[in-house]
Amino acid sequence: MPAQTKPQNPQTPVTVRMFTQRFSSTRLGARLARHLAVQQLDGWGIPYGTDLSDAAALIVAELAANAVTHGRVPGRDFELRLTLTDDTLRIEVSDARAEKRPREVTPDGESGRGLLLVAAFADRWSVLDRVPVGKTVRAEIALPRRAHR
Repeated sequence: MPAQTKPQNPQTPVTVRMFTQRFSSTRLGARLARHLAVQQLDGWGIPYGTDLSDAAALIVAELAANAVTHGRVPGRDFELRLTLTDDTLRIEVSDARAEKRPREVTPDGESGRGLLLVAAFADRWSVLDRVPVGKTVRAEIALPRRAHR
């Protein structure tokens, strides 16, 4: 008698939404990045004023401010990328500064507290090399089930 096999479970399709925009490396560019990020999230079903939207706005604001303040190269923009999957919101801010790693952040340090906020609101964050030059700071927030449409 031939062995019976269980039917394979088909993989559930994953929806991936992406938003990418370059901004001038100015304080106005950083504010615009935050505003457009929450507007995009609202369009994706993460309403303004929710905990997730507010956390994302804070992370974008801190990373964009860092890109403008510490990662600025005259004449070069910074880039914001949002990626939304069924279980994760990824926020990436890239700049052209050659220094790849932020300084060690301590609660009583004179600067760098913004990264402590990023660490508090993101489930994980990291700094990646950017090709051809610069760095990308990536923060990810795990989504609760049905956090967006």
